[in-house]
Amino acid sequence: MTRQSISLTRPNDEWLKAQVDSEEYTSKSEVVNDLIRKAREVEAIRKKLIEAEESGFSERLPDQIRADAKARLKNAAKI
Repeated sequence: MTRQSISLTRPNDEWLKAQVDSEEYTSKSEVVNDLIRKAREVEAIRKKLIEAEESGFSERLPDQIRADAKARLKNAAKI
């Protein structure tokens, strides 16, 4: 694991300490890593939403879309 040194404002440092004090996390590093993971998830979701928006409108009916989605989920479960 890579070690980093960062500077924090007092409110951010106090917030991190409060997260550890609440025993939800065991260290400030764990809090920061969790925040980064969540930010990466949000970024991935945002990217997918933009791609979907840019792909345009579908001519398929809602029932067709649901059937395709169910088929994709079924195939993904087999893998």
